[in-house]
Amino acid sequence: MKKYIIISALIISAFVKAQINVTLDTIYANDTKNVALFFPEPIRQGITGSDNFVFSYNREKEQYFGLLQAKPGKESNLLVVNRNGAIFSYIVRYKKQLSKLNYFIPLSNSIGNEKPIVPDSIQVVTSEKNIDNRTYYYQKFCTYLLNRNQRIGRIKKRTQGIVLTVENIVFDKEELYFVIQIENNSTLDYDLNFLNLSIETRQKGKRKSLQSLYQEPIYKHHLPSKIAEGKMVRLVYVMSKFSLSNDRRAILELNEKDGERNIKLNISHRYINNPN
Repeated sequence: MKKYIIISALIISAFVKAQINVTLDTIYANDTKNVALFFPEPIRQGITGSDNFVFSYNREKEQYFGLLQAKPGKESNLLVVNRNGAIFSYIVRYKKQLSKLNYFIPLSNSIGNEKPIVPDSIQVVTSEKNIDNRTYYYQKFCTYLLNRNQRIGRIKKRTQGIVLTVENIVFDKEELYFVIQIENNSTLDYDLNFLNLSIETRQKGKRKSLQSLYQEPIYKHHLPSKIAEGKMVRLVYVMSKFSLSNDRRAILELNEKDGERNIKLNISHRYINNPN
């Protein structure tokens, strides 16, 4: 199997050189962090030219992203083939301190295709063009977060068989990503009315009160309208970045349509100010 992979890599590499001569971009990685590469189509094959670089991806079920790690050593190259035959090639180098952990690779970065594309057979892809680049970024990064097994702490509350959990809070670029899980352990379906995030401020003085300010998500990923009995859903809310003082906290409110199984989950300022 290893021999077959090496031969395949040589054949593809030779084909690429014959097809087009380009200057390859460089991707940096190290041995303490995962560098995520998101491709426009699911990965069918990924090969590195040296053992000190490891590119891992799901070989059983094709997915859009792979993870790159590196050990100290000489630079090498990474060759990735998507399901549609698009070929991507990069120089990979070890770097102790990384300034970039996520690469969202557009189709335009492809250096060629396994099979020659006949003009008459070109298919115009319109779905991604209709989605602006920022939304496309959110989609891919949210998918990546839902596939990670990472938690920021124990942020959970339950009522009448319904469990609301904030699994993770991640800061990326100018946004906070809230990875949320809703479990329905009851014997009735749960019809979702709304899931809102607000900032609550404690008013000081003799007459203590609470003031709540709703925060509008920039993007909602996999928000359901119903959670069937015995089922669990995971979703992501993308919010503009914010921080909280000691007298403020975030409130995640889950509300049932035509029901009373409602939850208000308090999120301490410590989690908001120290995301992953």
